Amino acid sequence: MSPTPRAAVVLGVIAVAALLVPLGLVVLAAVALLAAVGVDVVAARRAPEVRRDVPEVLSRGVPGELRVRAPAPPGGALRVRQPAPPGLAVEPPEGDGGLEAAVVAGVRGRHVLPAVAARVTGPLGLARWDHARGGTAEVRVFPDLRTARRLALAVARGRFRDTGATARGPLGLGTEFELVRDYEPDDDIRQVNWRATARLGRPMSNQYRLEQDRDLILLIDAGRLSAAPLREEDERVVTVLDAVLDTAAALAFVADELGDRCGAVAFDDGVRVALPPRRAGGAAVVRALFDLQSRPVDSDYELAFRRAEGSKRALVVVLCDLLEEAAARPLVAAVPVLTRRHAVIVACPSDPALEAIAASGAPGALATARAVVAGDVLAARTRAARNVRAAGARVLEAPPGKLPATVVAAYLRAKARAVL
Repeated sequence: MSPTPRAAVVLGVIAVAALLVPLGLVVLAAVALLAAVGVDVVAARRAPEVRRDVPEVLSRGVPGELRVRAPAPPGGALRVRQPAPPGLAVEPPEGDGGLEAAVVAGVRGRHVLPAVAARVTGPLGLARWDHARGGTAEVRVFPDLRTARRLALAVARGRFRDTGATARGPLGLGTEFELVRDYEPDDDIRQVNWRATARLGRPMSNQYRLEQDRDLILLIDAGRLSAAPLREEDERVVTVLDAVLDTAAALAFVADELGDRCGAVAFDDGVRVALPPRRAGGAAVVRALFDLQSRPVDSDYELAFRRAEGSKRALVVVLCDLLEEAAARPLVAAVPVLTRRHAVIVACPSDPALEAIAASGAPGALATARAVVAGDVLAARTRAARNVRAAGARVLEAPPGKLPATVVAAYLRAKARAVL
């Protein structure tokens, strides 16, 4: 319980009045104020009914809707506030008589949302009481599922476009002819069957059967290098692990759309998650990896690769960070373990901030030194990528926000060329 500013103002007025009016009247006014405050305390002490609606699952960086409903007490006022733990942001954090806010998660994993703080003010506005209502709520924050679902839907509808603006869809997925049907507005122009169109007098399209039952294995490095921060185009800071898990989610959902089997191995100096490839396994992969956190240890690539080696021929996508030659040496040494029977792609996020520093050309000794160091780091990454390619793997690099689409395009090209 605490008095309100109104009670303090009234008390100040009474104190000033003591200089002008008889003491008895001042004492009487003070007693009356005390009684009024007591009435407000009794009214404000009753805990309000608070109902909170918050999503149990959020995607990193994607706003979710938070609603708090709390009817104000008769004659009084109610203000609610939703505290947020580190990694979650609520905007706006408080409101009168309820709250409609956006909750945005910046950190994957499990978060505990504290109880709603409700401040009840009595009908006279002289006293207020703070209550904690609604209890705690667990919020699970997944990778960027919105982008993953968007890419999977684009592939399913034949609207996915590579970074080179080359249409990727039902054509070029290792498909076989199935039937001729009426043309639909979403069809690729390459599907048009011109002979059937001329014969029937209306647009006709070829329909193709997608290749299915291929294996896709995702290998996620969760060692010390995966904790490195990256800056996205919208200035948000994410880690390498965040970027590669966004990519893993996109690949898993696309694999489900294409009817392929998807599995995953997450590792550092040991195997932390191992899911064998299975049909419609994308959701299981995302659930198993959403709260994966990096550990300050060197990753054992050979151990992880041997865990994936025994499956039938598959497309193996290694999601990691290529920092420099020494750090990439264990990866280079272990790649031949996989390339003996699998097609291997090594995908890593680039650092747009580092590239901007190297290309800035800003005047000044400090800026020049920063540009030189950034250029050396980028050159080391280039040499590391060259060594991985020499070991037999294909290397893909893209900014964090574009890495999912870039790797999905490579996955579709691999199916088109029947290398799975």
